[in-house]
Amino acid sequence: MGSWRQGKKTQRAKTDMCGITGIYGLTGQQARDEARETIAGMNAALTHRGPDASGIWDTDVELVLGHQRLSIIDTQEASNQPFLDAKSGDALVFNGEVYNYRELRVELEAHHDFQTDSDTEVVLVALQQWGRSALHRFNGMFAFAWWNSEQRELLLVRDRLGIKPLYYSESNGALLFASEIRSLLASNRVKREHDPVGLADYLRYQTVHAPRTILKDVKLLEPGHWIRLQGEEMQMEKWWDAAHEASLLPPVSSRKERTDRIRTQLKEAVRLRMRADVPLGAFLSGGIDSSAIVGLMQEVSEHQISTFSVTFNEGEFDESPYSRLIAERFNTNHHEIRLTAENFLEQVPAALAAMDHPSGDGPNTFVVSEATKKAGITVALSGLGGDELFAGYPVFIRSHDLVQKRWLASWPKGLRKLVGSVYAAIKSTGTARKMADILAGDYFDLEHTYPLSRQMLLERDLRKVAPGLARHPNAVFGWMQQALEPGTAGFNLPFLSKVGLAEMHTYMGHTLLRDTDQMSMAHALEVRVPFLDHHLVVEALAASDEEKWPHTPKKLLTDALPDLLPKEVVNRPKMGFTLPWEQWMRAELKPLCEEGLDALSGLGSINAKHIDRIWEAFLAGDARWTFSRIWMLVVLGNWMKRHGVV
Repeated sequence: MGSWRQGKKTQRAKTDMCGITGIYGLTGQQARDEARETIAGMNAALTHRGPDASGIWDTDVELVLGHQRLSIIDTQEASNQPFLDAKSGDALVFNGEVYNYRELRVELEAHHDFQTDSDTEVVLVALQQWGRSALHRFNGMFAFAWWNSEQRELLLVRDRLGIKPLYYSESNGALLFASEIRSLLASNRVKREHDPVGLADYLRYQTVHAPRTILKDVKLLEPGHWIRLQGEEMQMEKWWDAAHEASLLPPVSSRKERTDRIRTQLKEAVRLRMRADVPLGAFLSGGIDSSAIVGLMQEVSEHQISTFSVTFNEGEFDESPYSRLIAERFNTNHHEIRLTAENFLEQVPAALAAMDHPSGDGPNTFVVSEATKKAGITVALSGLGGDELFAGYPVFIRSHDLVQKRWLASWPKGLRKLVGSVYAAIKSTGTARKMADILAGDYFDLEHTYPLSRQMLLERDLRKVAPGLARHPNAVFGWMQQALEPGTAGFNLPFLSKVGLAEMHTYMGHTLLRDTDQMSMAHALEVRVPFLDHHLVVEALAASDEEKWPHTPKKLLTDALPDLLPKEVVNRPKMGFTLPWEQWMRAELKPLCEEGLDALSGLGSINAKHIDRIWEAFLAGDARWTFSRIWMLVVLGNWMKRHGVV
């Protein structure tokens, strides 16, 4: 490899969590100059993601790239991006981490003279050496754009599980891309118009599933996909499929072999994700997943681990006894973030402002990320993903039980409707109403029952809240039909792994990961997720139902770590990372909620009078209208108003 624009060989630098921008398809000097100004504005909108440095680079004609940098390891200037190979003319803008970059570098050193210790340089050299097949060698979370100067080709890539985002929009013959929607909006080349199909998806699931977003002209590159741009040609392809990879794993000879594999892979995932030359910590709830991560961090580290937990004055929501138990067991430097309604309320406006795409979750992560960053931590490990891999959510057992009740399909439909309506009237809960809808339907298979399990507004509610939007297809149902149809690798997965695959695509992929990225990056904090190491994901998907069952308390995971987790944590009731929203929304947060709901009246597709009725029902304690169903509407209205979207 030839000379690199950045620095000398003796310099050590690594650019990690960042924001990337770009415009492709330019013609003429004037268009390029205007695009550079546009990229400068798009970069500025991402300053929170990368406050340490900003860069812009362009080809002689068709492309301008931008980058905002947050330094994690060896913070010299040698690897400021866009990263350019001066000899070939290739360039790279990269957001994320390739954790195994040191191992890849050893492979590549026989052919290349490296100028930095940067993983960015390793990624570019790997792409030059191996082409797109290099993607399968990367272990990490990333979104990047690689300009191949010789081929005049731009490659946009998103990691296997969609941990890092990459949005794009076509405008006047050019393609714009960025790490966040707000950056695309800052270009002033993207219409601030909502997508009716995306809005229907949001009202159903409190998020929008890729490739759509809440905006009509903005798309989200799907996980494990790439886009190739060359001249006027645009090609998109899926480069990684979890179910397919699971189908290739050799069978295990015993359950112990499986648990040994899981422990080895999780420990290695933690070890790789502890590579950093800045202060590193972990989120700790005291649950199985976060406790496992903290325990393994202490095993592989020679230094004391810093841990961070949220505690509440409201005792029923307070997990501090469990987090303290783990902190003491592993001798961590433990920080407790005690929340009251008053100090949380102070942070809610900032959390909503940090939201790049509307989401029914999020402020939880914003609060703990802020406190973690204030404590001097730049990288934090999270237990996200453990529930999806090891059947930790109630949806796993509910889905299993429903499939076992397929015999109900033999009942007359009228009788099933009657039983369902009576059951829903007695229970008066969202889960009971979903069960009534299932009984009234014609199918009891996973493809039909699972989409209801995560649905916020049922079809009858959607028709009242937004008349006309219910005609748009259910995105989760469509994905399930495609991913689990006969002949696919997904169809042959064990049942619980099918549910896990669906969870990774829906709630984890488009709510938890999106929220983690936008809320942590609002504070320039990098969050790493060891459970989503692709080797571990594939291993867990390949595990049989018998290996995972009983699902509580995540037996396969706890059996893999028998000496690590105390019984008090293994056998504790599951709480999750929640806040006492219902109480707050009826009191301290009430004005903010009403402001957000009022903002929805500006959307022609929303029935404002019905929004008023359900708000009054919530205030009156109607169990049908849970706080989460109301809050997602509050967030939507706030986001639309803030960004001027109509």
